[in-house]
Amino acid sequence: MTISIRIEKECRTHVEHILRALPEWFGIEKATLQYIKDADKMPTMLVRDGDEVIGFLTIHMHFPETAEIHCMGILPKYHRTGTGRLLLQTLEECLQEKCVKFLQVKTISDGSPDKAYAKTRDFYKGVGFSPLEIFPTLWDNKNPCLLMVKSLV
Repeated sequence: MTISIRIEKECRTHVEHILRALPEWFGIEKATLQYIKDADKMPTMLVRDGDEVIGFLTIHMHFPETAEIHCMGILPKYHRTGTGRLLLQTLEECLQEKCVKFLQVKTISDGSPDKAYAKTRDFYKGVGFSPLEIFPTLWDNKNPCLLMVKSLV
């Protein structure tokens, strides 16, 4: 397996393919459509195994020193292969070159019984993110938002 990662434009088709393969995480159609649309507006990193796009990550730059993982997805057959870790490592290196100090991500808090998001929280904790705050109604009552952060300095 040869993995390559690069920032690309017009990623909508690739992002949609990956999001549709992850219904446990992306089951709210309105949100999924917005993530697809955002992939063409925001910097988006694609992960390829040979010619096949197997994952992506979109970045939202809030300020010159802070960035957010807006959306991330890896095809299921590549889960637990180190692909997500490699993608985040590459992102962090790019952000550090730009003197970004903090990286954040929002996910569903453990106030939700959703098992897929328990895996998501474990992944982010495993790559060095710390929980910062819970916003119980940012998205809606069924999806309490957990804000996680990581220092890049």
